[in-house]
Amino acid sequence: MKRVKTGIPGMDEILHGGIPERNIILLSGGPGTGKTIFSQQFLWNGLGMGEPGIYVALEEHPVQVRQNMAQFGWDVRKYEEEGLFAMVDAFTAGIGKSKEYEKYIVHDLTDIREFIDILRTAVKDIGAKRVVIDSVTTLYINKPAMARSIVMQLKRVLAGLGVTSILVSQISVGERGFGGPGVEHGVDGIIRLDLDEIDGELKRSLIVWKMRGTSHSMRRHPFEVTDKGIVVYPDKVLKMKTIVSIRPGV
Repeated sequence: MKRVKTGIPGMDEILHGGIPERNIILLSGGPGTGKTIFSQQFLWNGLGMGEPGIYVALEEHPVQVRQNMAQFGWDVRKYEEEGLFAMVDAFTAGIGKSKEYEKYIVHDLTDIREFIDILRTAVKDIGAKRVVIDSVTTLYINKPAMARSIVMQLKRVLAGLGVTSILVSQISVGERGFGGPGVEHGVDGIIRLDLDEIDGELKRSLIVWKMRGTSHSMRRHPFEVTDKGIVVYPDKVLKMKTIVSIRPGV
């Protein structure tokens, strides 16, 4: 089986070699866990491996996305000029100057057909091998009953086009799910990122909940966000502590 290397230090060891090609991965986590950085690093490393990529911006202005990536040294503009990277603007709806600078614009987010058609066009135009949608939650946040249906539509299209994809999924602090009813059943893999207070300090960790087509670590591994991106520690395990309050006299 062909695997797609994430290129994120320590991550491919946890995945026992990488993500199986064409898999659709749900990258789930709460605020501040590092979901966007993880997904952008996945795309950037793919570009370095000769694999064109697409970033679908649903939560931030495309200009801001490029600036944020550049802070880690990931300047995608040269790859855009070479036709190896594309940004799908699903944030501005074509309002303002975006229509002058962005090639792929989704004007109506309530129209999933338009969204998929533009995404399909972008994938075919550059021969993309990697796709990130950040965040897929935005597509069904006001209609949660459609969550699994929308994810399945995306899966059929993306897997059919031969790309390996990360769908960023937002969850609230303390939420046990993965960001939408039934979405966990519609994807091939789930990687969950967490940010927890342990001994008075916030610590980041991740765990691979499932990954079709490959074995993987079943442990929770700590990771850090550095000035060069995420670094995962496959040889370390973060043990969550349960805090029990005991009242006097009980």
